[in-house]
Amino acid sequence: MKNYDLITPEGTRDLLFEECIIRRGVENVLTGIFSGRGYTEMITSGLEFYDVFSLNSRYFPQENLYKLTDTKGRLIVIRPDSTMPIARVIATRLRDAVLPLRLYYRQNVYRTGPLLKGRSDEIMQAGIELVGSDSEMADLEVISTAVESLKSLDMEFSIELGHIGIFKELVSRLDVSRREREKIRRLIENKDFPALNDYLDTFGRTPVTDALKRLPALFGGEEVFDRAEELIPDDSLNIRRILSYMREIYSVASEFCGEGGNISVDLGIVNKTDYYTGIVFKGYLEGHGDEVVSGGRYDGLIAEFGYDVPAVGFAVNIDAISKVIEKNGILPALPRIDAIVFAREGFEADAFRKAQELREQGLVVETALSGDIDSVREYARERKIARIVIAGEEM
Repeated sequence: MKNYDLITPEGTRDLLFEECIIRRGVENVLTGIFSGRGYTEMITSGLEFYDVFSLNSRYFPQENLYKLTDTKGRLIVIRPDSTMPIARVIATRLRDAVLPLRLYYRQNVYRTGPLLKGRSDEIMQAGIELVGSDSEMADLEVISTAVESLKSLDMEFSIELGHIGIFKELVSRLDVSRREREKIRRLIENKDFPALNDYLDTFGRTPVTDALKRLPALFGGEEVFDRAEELIPDDSLNIRRILSYMREIYSVASEFCGEGGNISVDLGIVNKTDYYTGIVFKGYLEGHGDEVVSGGRYDGLIAEFGYDVPAVGFAVNIDAISKVIEKNGILPALPRIDAIVFAREGFEADAFRKAQELREQGLVVETALSGDIDSVREYARERKIARIVIAGEEM
């Protein structure tokens, strides 16, 4: 007995008509921006060996991966991320390429999430990777591209800037296990102040634990940097350098946004701490709670594939943006059919020639599949096709 032949798996959905037009429209706008800045498209395999995602750092827990085996019994995963496969390609096929490399992609990723209604396990992403430079200009180029991507959507947006190095520096001063560090990270990311305070109290009251307690509250405008300076331990020269660098990035990036955009600082951005190494950022659209853009610097990732080069990039969740567009009622018109060509018996070839002539004039033309002209007229009325063409004559 078939139980699942009429539905899609949880976390996936079919797209129809206007939904397809919206998605393709967003894709085309984004890739136009990327290519206009000198980025070249690449497509990675939809299937990857599990080893690509089981490196020294646990970027993607195996329970979040869709897994299968190949004919030799080797463990395969359906691509859960685009950056790591691109890192693999850079470390192998592009190892001798001239740096910096500017690459962009648009492809689906697949990963499981909490069993919540509305979750997406199949996500269409577009993004860029700038490889081979650890300069401030590289960080600013990627951030400015993310801002331009959001501005192109003609909706109010915001960008939040953070730096993963602050959390890493602070937590490295605590005598904690990997599990304890992850719990602290998760509490900061969730801004769970009561639980964070209680948990850090178990490690004693120190300038480091006090700073970690306040980290998720350090968000807002430029004043955040002054507040952070007051909180960090006196001997944290590295954190002071990070804050100075962030001030510069914030100052320049603020000029990118213009009207309709807002840039802020959030030192509580601590996602993927084993993945990112420097500046991190998230982008949001008004009316949508989750980020639609996420990115940052990941200088250690490609090195895990044997090629030590710095990199920075971001990904755009095209599906999330499409849902916001649909929610706002900005629905595109379906393609208009200008004419339909009807073939009387014996004039089929003439009908196809006539249809092609009209298409060469820039019209959208269907060929009638019914041999009954009355049925064709009824079909044309229902589809709002104004012109019916009969092979050899017009009506």
